[in-house]
Amino acid sequence: MKDRIPMTRAGYNKIKAEVEHLEQVEMPEIAERIGQARAEGDLSENAEYHGARESQGLLQRKIDLLRDKLARA
Repeated sequence: MKDRIPMTRAGYNKIKAEVEHLEQVEMPEIAERIGQARAEGDLSENAEYHGARESQGLLQRKIDLLRDKLARA
């Protein structure tokens, strides 16, 4: 595990709230976009689908980084 990160209680709560927002609001929105893009048919040439999947990956990475920060706070 890496070094601990000094953080105030307010900072911790802010990051925790951001993680909850990302998981409960933004991630379901991206999942909905993926579902809509899947319904359009052929996924190999569907730019909407690939864009949504990339967004999902980036968002998950951000969530993971924030959770790591909270774990080391």
